Amino acid sequence: MATSSTSPKPPPRPAPGRPKDLEKGSAILDAARRLFTAHGYDGASMDQIAAEAGVSKLTVYSHFGDKETLFAEVVKSFCEQQLPASLFESMPELPLRERLMGVARAFFAMISSPEAVAGHRILCSPRMADSQLPQRFWQAGPQRVQDAFAGMLERRVARGELQIADIPRAASQFFTLLKGEPHARMMFGCCDLHRRDIERHLEATVDLFLRAYAPR
Repeated sequence: MATSSTSPKPPPRPAPGRPKDLEKGSAILDAARRLFTAHGYDGASMDQIAAEAGVSKLTVYSHFGDKETLFAEVVKSFCEQQLPASLFESMPELPLRERLMGVARAFFAMISSPEAVAGHRILCSPRMADSQLPQRFWQAGPQRVQDAFAGMLERRVARGELQIADIPRAASQFFTLLKGEPHARMMFGCCDLHRRDIERHLEATVDLFLRAYAPR
């Protein structure tokens, strides 16, 4: 009796393109961050970014649409790497001052990095006065960080550790205080901050914030 043999079906092929697309997007963001930092916004062309990332210019545009969107995505990606969402988790087991110091150190390390200093200088240039780029930068970076920190404060207020009537304003005040004079001097390129001085500045800022919003 003859038996019919059927060849096994080939394994399903993975969906085409997606891992490769993710890799290309990441390569483009990395290349753009390096070139924006080294040459500024105007000095970094989409052709240069494509060449640096090892992709075509068409690929850059298909991923990010235009140069402003790419810059905003670079800011967002950088902030998410330096200040991940986990940094703003409540962690009720840790004392409040310790949590605030952790956020303060991570934030100051980010704003004092070459990428952040270069980005700030780009946005302060006269050419940006009539551009949408500063607003897109704000939404992609500082606004996200402040919103996440406000959520952390809200949870600490609910635990009775802080008394804050306007939490978004308090979050804004915290990061403005952390920048302080040291950040302004960095922008002017006229200071070389020592780690001990930075730590004292951060501790003084956190202590001032805690005194301002301690439960009455």
